[in-house]
Amino acid sequence: MHTLHLATACLINPERQLLVLRKRGSPFWMLPGGKIDAGETALQALQRELQEELQWQAPIEHLLPLAHFENRAANEADTRVQAQVFYARLAHTPAVQIAAEIEAMDWLALDGPHPATLAPLLHEQVLPALQQMAD
Repeated sequence: MHTLHLATACLINPERQLLVLRKRGSPFWMLPGGKIDAGETALQALQRELQEELQWQAPIEHLLPLAHFENRAANEADTRVQAQVFYARLAHTPAVQIAAEIEAMDWLALDGPHPATLAPLLHEQVLPALQQMAD
């Protein structure tokens, strides 16, 4: 089994909505972010991915560590993901523009309802952790 090492971001706007993305050709909604390249820290990888996917320069001081999660990959067979997940409570909803391999974006209400097509990591681990933080 192959393992991908990822850095992802939970970007939460003032309306308690989470930014989710869907890659071209995939039915699954997931967090912004991606693979950590050799020589990069998780935060460096995350900043690069946010720029590539959303044309957005994330203020690094607002990205706080949430947790390290592991789950099955949404789009790759026989693959697991190990994700360093960061979060930021945004003062306003940022103006972002999808780019690279991203086909769609949406703001998902933390309290639901949630689509059935959430990536396993997001559905099984990240959303419960975020909901627990809000309680």
